[in-house]
Amino acid sequence: MNDGGAGMGKLDGKVAIVTGGAGSLGLAAARLFLAEGAKVMLADIVQPALAQAAADLGGAVAAMVADVTQSASVERLVAATVARWGAIDVLFSNAGNFGTVAPIESYPEDVFDAVYAVHVRGAFLMSKYVVPRMRDGGSIIITSSVAGTRGDPGVHGYITAKHAQIGLMRCLAKELAPRRIRVNTIHPGPIDNSFQHAVELGLGSIIHGDGAAFFNSMIPLRRHGSPEEVARTVLYLASDDSSFTTGATLMVDGGMSV
Repeated sequence: MNDGGAGMGKLDGKVAIVTGGAGSLGLAAARLFLAEGAKVMLADIVQPALAQAAADLGGAVAAMVADVTQSASVERLVAATVARWGAIDVLFSNAGNFGTVAPIESYPEDVFDAVYAVHVRGAFLMSKYVVPRMRDGGSIIITSSVAGTRGDPGVHGYITAKHAQIGLMRCLAKELAPRRIRVNTIHPGPIDNSFQHAVELGLGSIIHGDGAAFFNSMIPLRRHGSPEEVARTVLYLASDDSSFTTGATLMVDGGMSV
């Protein structure tokens, strides 16, 4: 960790954008980025939560409300980051939503579209507008999920979107390799946060049991992860520690995908 000495942090002199920045994972990653010397533009669609997150972080952080599904909003976010700090080195594309769980014949089409828009169109638009302003040797990290490696009944929007992000990542990894820009996806398993708790509440009503215990039974390490554990993986991919890692689907799931 950067202790304030010059040149000590893994991300000294780097500029990062973190979407979904008001959520637990975005916040944990931004905190690590700052501790390692980065300047961070924190973005989220929920203004009060975003303002609180930025206030909690302090340091070399700015915050901007942005809708990753809208190109004009993404353009403004990227332009504001470059205007403030000159260029971009790291994109952590982390905005997400879950949707619902329902049989295919009753799965709401508008929910499917909304989930796909945030995860897939959002990662696409962020990459589209960041890449021209990213310094060579940069890093793009997209938050997929253990759901991007499996299928589960009724989770049509979320699981489809998480698989699609891998395809986007692989295209970008090959396209941007000549510029030494690395592109990878992370695949968290169940994390102890409000997002997962909401999923488990809905699941519990379907299985008539404890949703958290259900997930723990599927994880070899027999527990949920923490946002901080996943954030350390994001830091690895953002930093030069992963200088020969691109096109990877990095599991952070306690063995759930094994």
